[in-house]
Amino acid sequence: MAGRATGIDLWETIAADARRESHLWTSVLRPRETQERDQIFSRLGEERYALGIETIYEGYLLHYGLPRLFAPEDQDTALLLGDYLYAHGLVRIEEVGSVEAVSDLAELIALCAYLRAEKIAGDGAVWAATATALGRGELEDGRSRLRLDNDANPLERLARAQAGDAPVDHALDTHRGRLR
Repeated sequence: MAGRATGIDLWETIAADARRESHLWTSVLRPRETQERDQIFSRLGEERYALGIETIYEGYLLHYGLPRLFAPEDQDTALLLGDYLYAHGLVRIEEVGSVEAVSDLAELIALCAYLRAEKIAGDGAVWAATATALGRGELEDGRSRLRLDNDANPLERLARAQAGDAPVDHALDTHRGRLR
């Protein structure tokens, strides 16, 4: 999206918060020159939510994909750090948003865990739709269709209607490339 923040402060904030929280998180922080500081889903939504969304997404990548800022040596550390980032991202959203926005992201985390456990496609559409419609009460129908019918199309249509085809295509393509 044109006019978007470069994300430099966003990445520094995530890294600095992790450093302050734990020596373990500091030890698995990748060197700056090897970090991949690309905003993926936060570009689809309101800028005020970018830090929270990317913090939670980094946690998601620690659980299920290739993280951008961290390189834990074992799965236990990756899961713990991912959970820390989930919680910290929700706090960030609460600071700038609403209870509804926090609820949407908590539902995103739970639904994506279900999808991954059951090997059901659609996590990218959930991420894209959540980023575009965060806190606005527009996600439940699409999430229900995904849960009940394994149909992610309503969520993807919502994201495309809000953010446009090209930004959603970029986010979904980038997301697929980061998953394990």
